[in-house]
Amino acid sequence: MVLAKLTGSLTKASFIDSLLGAVKSACMIGFILVGAHFLTLAMGFLGIPRALAEWIAAMSLSPFELLLYLTILFVVLGCFLDGISVVVLTVAVVLPMVQQAGIDLLWFGIFIVLVVELSQITPPVGFNLFVIQALTGKNILYVARAALPFFMLILLGLVLITAFPEIVTYLPTTMSQR
Repeated sequence: MVLAKLTGSLTKASFIDSLLGAVKSACMIGFILVGAHFLTLAMGFLGIPRALAEWIAAMSLSPFELLLYLTILFVVLGCFLDGISVVVLTVAVVLPMVQQAGIDLLWFGIFIVLVVELSQITPPVGFNLFVIQALTGKNILYVARAALPFFMLILLGLVLITAFPEIVTYLPTTMSQR
């Protein structure tokens, strides 16, 4: 507002327009979050994330296969739930599987952050894509196409940290040796 006042573009009309735009955006994001929270509660009550995670646990997979299935699980859940809900609903069941497979928990923490972020922008139904679509007013397919390079970059990051786990563990290991 100070910058607008200094440049002379702050008028009563522009102030009211920007205020209404901010209120519309905040309400839209609020409604999306309320809907996501309701869906999270419903899915948690039905036990869907826990059932999926237990189904994966029953397969007796190798560590690489476990990571592949967990990636698919998180991407699917991320299309319907916000990131925090995905982690909260599944981590109690997933963590023992990861520990049993001998996967470094620090590495897995970084892995899960990347996977959840990937799931939030999965074209065309990622949760964050709908937020961006509502903010910009663009078609959801346009937003999904625009997010595709970022999806691919996060996917590349996942492949790299899976192939070379030292990317994630080098600094913490070096610091803990001192």
